[in-house]
Amino acid sequence: MQLHPDKHNWPEITRTLQQQGFVIVPDVLSDAECEQLKNDYTITSHYRKVIHMERYRFGKGEYKYFSYPLPPIIQQLRESIYEKIAPVANTWMQQLQLSVHYPETHAEMKEICHQQQQQLPTVLILKYEAGGFNTLHQDLYGEIFFPIQMVFMLDQIGEDYEGGEFVITEQIPRAQSKANVLKPGKGAMLLFATNYRPVKGTHGFYRVNMKHGVSPLHSGQRYSLGVIFHDALT
Repeated sequence: MQLHPDKHNWPEITRTLQQQGFVIVPDVLSDAECEQLKNDYTITSHYRKVIHMERYRFGKGEYKYFSYPLPPIIQQLRESIYEKIAPVANTWMQQLQLSVHYPETHAEMKEICHQQQQQLPTVLILKYEAGGFNTLHQDLYGEIFFPIQMVFMLDQIGEDYEGGEFVITEQIPRAQSKANVLKPGKGAMLLFATNYRPVKGTHGFYRVNMKHGVSPLHSGQRYSLGVIFHDALT
């Protein structure tokens, strides 16, 4: 599998991500790559943990955490995309006047996690069927976290499934929450804020908390690949 992330307009992608806290990038994975990731769902040796969402009241569906070493395509995605978006993460920290600086490479980011005993991979593949959904949440996993993560859609909305939209909420201070309902196509990458992002107000930047989830599927089957850049304690 060969990825070509540089074919996309990364200055525009990062500008949109920085300004609105999320961005959809179409056609990052090919149909063949999507199908291969789905086909590998049944290979138990790829995964360290299986979560049945109803048991934990996370929603309805199933997801599996990958083990190290990650499949080459996922490793390449994690490393190459991290380098593109680390400057956005650091800009956010500066705008919020936080004394946090993220390194230039993902290898360095992993090392910071491992120094804090966050040593387990957080990359996961999710499977929903009719009636499945994911409650609003944040993927933090420990004290160390990277403020941006990504999801790859492995099925086509409107063809393979109906419903199952990706939902991002912004918890605006002293106001009602804002919901963004997104429908990325098969092979698309969605980059979005993990925990919070800065928004410019009349007196400078302020912090807006973000959560994400998946609305209920009406029919069909929906797979997606979630790539978090920090590792987990458990």
